[in-house]
Amino acid sequence: MSTSRAYIQVHKDKPATTKQLLPPDYSLPRHFILFTSKGITKDHKTMAKGVAVLNSSEGVKGTIFFTHEGNGATTVTGTVSGLKPGLHGFHVHALGDTTNGCMSTGPHFNPDGKTHGAPEDANRHAGDLGNIIVGDDGTATFTITDSQIPLSGPNSIVGRAVVVHADPDDLGKGGHELSLSTGNAGGRVACGIIGLQG
Repeated sequence: MSTSRAYIQVHKDKPATTKQLLPPDYSLPRHFILFTSKGITKDHKTMAKGVAVLNSSEGVKGTIFFTHEGNGATTVTGTVSGLKPGLHGFHVHALGDTTNGCMSTGPHFNPDGKTHGAPEDANRHAGDLGNIIVGDDGTATFTITDSQIPLSGPNSIVGRAVVVHADPDDLGKGGHELSLSTGNAGGRVACGIIGLQG
C-alpha cells in the first residue's frame, strides 16, 4: 500500500506561521498540500468574549459582557438594575472569590502597583473603570472601552470579579484617605465573576 505525505508550502518572501506536518491521511490524494503564509494570518483577529452575572444581597441585578478583539481594547457593555439613582463606582477586582460575598473579591485589579485613578489617567489601577450612571428608574445601561482589561495574556481579567459600589468613585481626586486606593466608592453592592463566553 502506498503512503501519502502532507507538506507545507510557503511563499518564499513570507515565512510560514505553521511548522507542524499533518499526519498521513490515506484517503487524501498523494500530494495534499497545505498553503499557509504570514500574509494570510497576519490580518486575522481573534475575538474573545466574557460575561459576568451580578449577584447581590441588596436586590441589585445585572449582566456584564466583555468583548476583546485581537490586541485592541476591551468593550464592556451591561445593564444593572436595583441601584439608587446617580453615580456608582465600577471596577474589576483582583479575585474571583465570592465565598464571603463581594467582600472576598479582594482589592482593585492592579498588576502594575499603581494608585487609584480615573480610566483616562496614566496612573490608575487596571481595574479602574470609573462610574456607571444610574437613572431615576434605578437602572444603568452602559458601554465602556478600556485597553487595560484584556481577556487573555498575563493581565487577563478572566476569573476575576467585576464589582458595583454603593457610592460614586471620586477617581482618586477626592482628598479622602481612601481616594488613592478605592476612590472612596463605598460598599460593594453587587459583584460577579468574569468567565469566558462561547
